[in-house]
This record gives sequence, C-alpha cells and structure tokens, in this order.
Amino acid sequence: MKRLSTIRNILLLCATVLLGSCDLTETMQVEADKSMVFGSESGLRLYAYSFYRALPTLSTGYQQDEMCDIAAVRQTNVFIQQNAYNSETATSWSWGTLRNINYFIDGCYSKECTVDAATRDNYLGIARWFRAWFYYDKLTQYGEVPWFGSEIQSYQYDVMYKERDSRDVIIKNMIEDLDFAYEHIQATSSVNSSTLTKWAAAALKSRVCLFEAAYRRYHKLTGLEITPEELYRHAASAAKLVMDNSGLSLNTATGTKGAYRDLFYLEAPITSEVILAVCANSASGIYGTQNYWYNSLSYGKGWSLVRPFVNTYLKLDGTPFTAETGYETKNFVEEMKSRDLRLAQTIRGLDFKRDGKAVVADMTVCLTGYHVIKYSLDDTKYDNNEKNNNSIPLLRYAEVLLNYAEAQAELGGLTDAEWNATIGTLRRRAGITGGTEKLPTTVDLYLQQTFYPNIINPVLLEIRRERAIELVAEGTRFNDLRRWKCGELIEELPWIGMHISALNVDIDLNGDGTPDCYFTDNGTQSSNKNCKTVNVKNETGLYATVNAAGGYDLRYNPGTGNRIWYDDDRQYLYPVPAQVIRDYESAGYKLSQNANWN
Repeated sequence: MKRLSTIRNILLLCATVLLGSCDLTETMQVEADKSMVFGSESGLRLYAYSFYRALPTLSTGYQQDEMCDIAAVRQTNVFIQQNAYNSETATSWSWGTLRNINYFIDGCYSKECTVDAATRDNYLGIARWFRAWFYYDKLTQYGEVPWFGSEIQSYQYDVMYKERDSRDVIIKNMIEDLDFAYEHIQATSSVNSSTLTKWAAAALKSRVCLFEAAYRRYHKLTGLEITPEELYRHAASAAKLVMDNSGLSLNTATGTKGAYRDLFYLEAPITSEVILAVCANSASGIYGTQNYWYNSLSYGKGWSLVRPFVNTYLKLDGTPFTAETGYETKNFVEEMKSRDLRLAQTIRGLDFKRDGKAVVADMTVCLTGYHVIKYSLDDTKYDNNEKNNNSIPLLRYAEVLLNYAEAQAELGGLTDAEWNATIGTLRRRAGITGGTEKLPTTVDLYLQQTFYPNIINPVLLEIRRERAIELVAEGTRFNDLRRWKCGELIEELPWIGMHISALNVDIDLNGDGTPDCYFTDNGTQSSNKNCKTVNVKNETGLYATVNAAGGYDLRYNPGTGNRIWYDDDRQYLYPVPAQVIRDYESAGYKLSQNANWN
C-alpha cells in the first residue's frame, strides 16, 4: 500500500508540473515532496515516463509529412496558403514540455536526489535526450530561440524574457545533451523499441547535425562559428557509432516484397531495425487512426503521392524509369512493372488485395491514383474507426544509413564501400540489382531538373532520391526541403496523377482482366456495375488534361488554398507569434521577429 501511495504521489507531482507549465513565465506550483521523485530509482523512472508525451502519437505519427511537395491533399496547410498565415495567427511558441524536463534535470542535482551517480546519470541522459528533441523542433521552426538550460524561477525576469540565442548556442547545447545521453543511457535495447537506448541518442544526433549542417551550407549562413563541415562530421560520426556498435540491421525477414512494409504494418515493432517507436497495444486498448486517415473521406486529407515523385522510383535493374522512351504515357500497369519493390509496399500496386479481393486505388478518397498503404492495414474493418493496432517507427536504422551517406558525400569522402553499405544495402532490400556496389557517375537529368536543378553531383542526387523514397510519409520531407533550400517545390511540383489512355471507357487499372474505373468528362456512367465512375470534367478537384504524346493525365486542384512559397523565403522559418513579442514589450524586454514576417 505504501508503494502504491508513493506511485500515486509521483504521478500527482508529474501532473502538477505538466499542467502548471504551459509557459515559462508561470510560477511552478509544486507542493509534493520532491524526495518521492529524486530519492529512488523508481521515482526517477516514473517521472521520466512523462517525457514520452512529447513524442508523436499513434494518431499523429503517420501525418508528419502532411505538408510537403510529393503528395497532393484536399486541403493545404494554412502555412502554405497565400495570406493565410502570419505572426498574428501563429500560436506555437510553447515551452511547457521544456519546463517539465528542466525541473527534472535540476532536481537530479538537488539534495533530494540520493540515488547513485550512474543511476542518476542514466535518467539525466533520458531527460537531456528529450530536451534535444524539444529543441530540434524549435530550431527547425524558428532558427534562433532562447536556450533555457535550467528551470526558471518566477523572479528571474532577465532570464525569462531573454532574447533569442544564436543557432550556434542551440546546436552546441543540443550536441552536448545528446553526447551526454549516449554516454550515460545504459539501455542498448528496449522492449518493442518503446523507450530510449543509447542508439536513440546517436541516431538523433545524426539527424540534428545533418539538418543544421545542410541548412548552414545551402542557405549560406554567415556570422556563425560552427561550420557546415564540422556539423557534417558530427552527423557522420554519430551515425557510424550506430552502424558499428549497435548490432542493428535492415529488416529482411520476409524478403524483398514484404520486409519494408512490415516495419509499418505490425503491432510489435521490428526491433532489429526500429530504434524508437510509438507502440499500439490491442490488449490495453491502445490504437491508432491510420486507416481512418488514408481510407476515409470524412477524416483524412486524401494524402496521395504525385506522379513526378513516383517517377523517381528506379527500375529493378537500377536504371531510372524516366530513361525509358515514352515513360510519360505509360499506364499504371506498365509503370508498376519491374520497379523498386518499395513502390508496391507504399501504394496500392498490381497485386494489392483487401479482404482477399483485388483492389485498386479508391478514387473517392485518393486524389491521384497512387493510394498510400504504408501505414494502413488491409482489412477494411479498420477504415472507419480508430482501431489500428500497428505501431509507428519514429527512428529507424535505415535513416541512420541515409544520414551517414549524405554527410560523407557532402564532405566529399563517401567511398564505394560506404555506398555499398548504405544506399546499396537499402536498394538491395527493395529488390534492386544494379548500381548498388559502386558510386554513381551519371546525373539522372529527370531527377535533377524536376527536383534539384542546383545539384550537379550524381552521388548527392542519388542519396536525395533514396532518402525521399525510403522515408516517404515518415515526417522528414518538409525539413529536408527546408535544409536544402528547396521550398519552392512545395508550390511548383505539379500535382499530377496516373496516366490513362482514354476517357468514357472502362479501364482495367491493375491488369487483372477486370475493369475497375470509368473516367468521364461528359457525365456518362459505366454500364458495368463493378466499374467505378469517376468524374474528371471540372478543373476543381480531380480532373484530366490531354497529354500531348497521347492519352490523359489525372491532376488534382483543391480549388481553394492553392500552394504558395513566397519569394522572400520567409517560410523557411515560422514567425514568432506577435502576442509573444508584445508580452516581452509589456515586461520591458525585446524579442526579435524572423525575417519578412512583420
């Protein structure tokens, strides 16, 4: 009974800190005995569990690429709509999570902390990992932000209202936090990859440093002490720690046709590759909403891949699909054959089935014909509820390989052996047989001209291709575009869907001998009851345009909220909320705004 009472009190303390910590300017209201937390390992462990609330959930983890270039949506995010987002509407300047973390870090060094140093430092490492996770979000959103390394007292106005620190200060402290986490987190594995290990520290460091290195290089930032090269070296060395010491590897258990999708389909995360996951648990009633979002008209946004991106999936022999004559007019059956096997594990392909029956893209929900299945389950019973029992990876070994390859390539030192061990390994899992052992020497002009016209290095181009494909829908694309200074793709990449040969006729989309769709521009309907009629007449929503080489291309136009990427580059950072700036001014302090958001 005493132990249960202690647990309840610790939970009360956690809740008190969290609920009373929406802002750095609020006074901490904690009456509970701090020794309950800091006087035992069980107290430290229980409090540390509260940090995991900062991670994406089963209802958000699959939506993190909602705003990017490679997918069409029914309603665009207001951030990329013209005149729809500004400093007055911005509200995301929140620090409550950080206060919870810093309270714990300070407490670990207080007199109430009586556990041994190694145990204390293990939980400090966990806390500092979450502080780095918190600041990575702030860095990518705002660039310069105030660094708060300890809990702020209500009388510390000069600290509470400090101006933003430089990117150097932020990244330096993040690296220190993650280095500490790597050195002191004791776990090297966890059940279902649901809690932190030292490999999560090294993996996050590789992500953080790669972002900042590229941002500094491609935005040509000046006046900073830490060079892009130094940060690329940090990214590479952190990734190499995982590659050489963790024992992790790419999942290949079910072969090239299923191993990739299994990572996102199963209830139990595949711990040989997944470093950190948010876990479903049917027994405990912990579910996600993946099917509801991807297969429901009422809940999801119809997030559908666009053809310019689908075109970048290589053929199985390792050559570009776009090198084929007439690729522009290949229908769905033709374009899906002999392609990188991740494509058919990411969208509904030729052999896709639901409830034992062959199924094509649901054109009521899907906007382009490329219907995403990466996170959804094949049983239709999950479509209109919130009962998905598949877990969601947040950090994967595959990303570590990509981070290492890119960092080394940017440093000019990627070797054939390193290419083989990183990009080559990823492609072999996808069934690709050619070009996996040696560095590429030829620029793919389609990839370059469509996505990265300023990149002339074929190695960097191929790494970017691989990163976009391997990590599609995993929440990395928007930050990749921002760090590479490719934000214009969000506005300019056309939302083109699949190619169809004719209108107003029955079409067999998946080549199984049974017509599936009837695309009409004149109001007629198919006489085949099993053939879905899809209206493509209006230029709002799904519509068809003539392809000069023959046939028609499906396109999608949301009608309102069309995409914009301002020429003044303001959207590479979010605005500091105007109300926060006014709060500073009311207290007699100044907080600067990001460029072009005034």
